[in-house]
Amino acid sequence: MKKILSILLVLVFTFSLVTVGANNVQAQSDDTIDFGYVQWPGVTVKTHVAKRVLEYIGYETSMTSGSQAIVFKGMDTGDLDVFLGNWMPTMKIHFDKYSEKGSVKNVRVNLHDVVYKTAVPEYVYEAGVKSFEDLNEYADKFNKTIYGIEPGNEGNLIIKKAIDNNTYNLGEWTLKSSSTAGMLSAVKRAVNNEEWIAFNGWKPHYMNVMFDLRYLDDPEGIWGSGERVLTVVRTGFEKENPNVYKFFEQFKVTAPMQNQWIDMYKRQEMDPQEVAEKWIANNLDVVDQWVYGVESTEGEMARKVIASKVSQ
Repeated sequence: MKKILSILLVLVFTFSLVTVGANNVQAQSDDTIDFGYVQWPGVTVKTHVAKRVLEYIGYETSMTSGSQAIVFKGMDTGDLDVFLGNWMPTMKIHFDKYSEKGSVKNVRVNLHDVVYKTAVPEYVYEAGVKSFEDLNEYADKFNKTIYGIEPGNEGNLIIKKAIDNNTYNLGEWTLKSSSTAGMLSAVKRAVNNEEWIAFNGWKPHYMNVMFDLRYLDDPEGIWGSGERVLTVVRTGFEKENPNVYKFFEQFKVTAPMQNQWIDMYKRQEMDPQEVAEKWIANNLDVVDQWVYGVESTEGEMARKVIASKVSQ
């Protein structure tokens, strides 16, 4: 009987160790700051910059890419903590769904001076297509097609809704979904042959340097107004991570900064991690503003820790 009790006690103790170990693993994974991002160059590098700042001050981080729908869903389920690319009002369709549910919240605007709207090459604009109202007049030249990016993207949904509602007489038009690279390849072919094309463009982005393009006027306001990009976190993140939340409250960039990142990443073909490290090392004055009052995981002043790390 004593032998049986001894075996049972060993089994219980072993199970307890396994349980404690599992809980510790869970606790450690909960300490990781999980970034979601969409694979647009600006959002990609911006996420790497913020991620690297947090790593310098001792935090474990991860990055998960996906469509806007996937990123917001990941925040809703608690698998992702933060998204630095909430482009409003374009992403309103996805954001409002989870904001109204109470699972996500905006922290602050991190980038002003942005545009996301249907565009045409300069020569098309000069030929008379200056507004959405002009598109259908030249329908045959466009093959009644507007090029978008990945399926489910809000820009695609905006154009699809305009087609469904015959807004701007687009009822017989087609939205051609692709990817950013696929769409830009189509634009490049069209521009090289001086053909007509309408596509969903945005800035900051290197497409504005690659092509002479113009964004169409939108008198019906289907794209909304007051465009800006916000940092959004899952509900509960502020309470669990007040130190990191403070960093996100202070994290903001300018269009020239993001243009520089995109140029380094895409035109100079640098790894986004390398872009982040080089930019941080050369712009500690900006980083100091982001981490004002923020501490490292060891309780040290964040700006001093970062300065020491980049000088090594």
